[in-house]
Amino acid sequence: MNSTSTVLWEPGRATAPATRQAATGRVAPAGVPDPELVEHAKRRRFSAEYKLRVLREVEACTRPGEIGALLRREGLYSSLLSEWRKQRDAGSLEALGRPRGRKPGDPRDARITALERRLERTEGELAKARKVIEVQGNVSALLGELLEPKGAQGSTER
Repeated sequence: MNSTSTVLWEPGRATAPATRQAATGRVAPAGVPDPELVEHAKRRRFSAEYKLRVLREVEACTRPGEIGALLRREGLYSSLLSEWRKQRDAGSLEALGRPRGRKPGDPRDARITALERRLERTEGELAKARKVIEVQGNVSALLGELLEPKGAQGSTER
């Protein structure tokens, strides 16, 4: 078997139709995957941790050919290494390693906000209670005046 007929199949590849002929002139049987057809090409994404791990492994290589073997094993190109080194030197890999989105808030801020809302609510309740007490005092004074006999204002004796 020569090197042109050795083909690795990857999941996600389309299968060859029954009438399609291979490069060797043979007809491929139905259900056999065609390695040259990809249903949807996908751009690979590498995490910051992966990039740093590969760069550390590359820097640990000391013998000739080790870097090439590493690149073949990982399915990478040498141009990616130079890009990743530039990113690492610029500090962008560390920035990529941080989680995206808003930074989590300080739990003390949430506690302060909750306490401020509670304070506003209790101050409102206190103001209402003071008004009720004032109204009750006024009602009591009015009732006292209405229920008191008119001639007994100055005298407390019976």
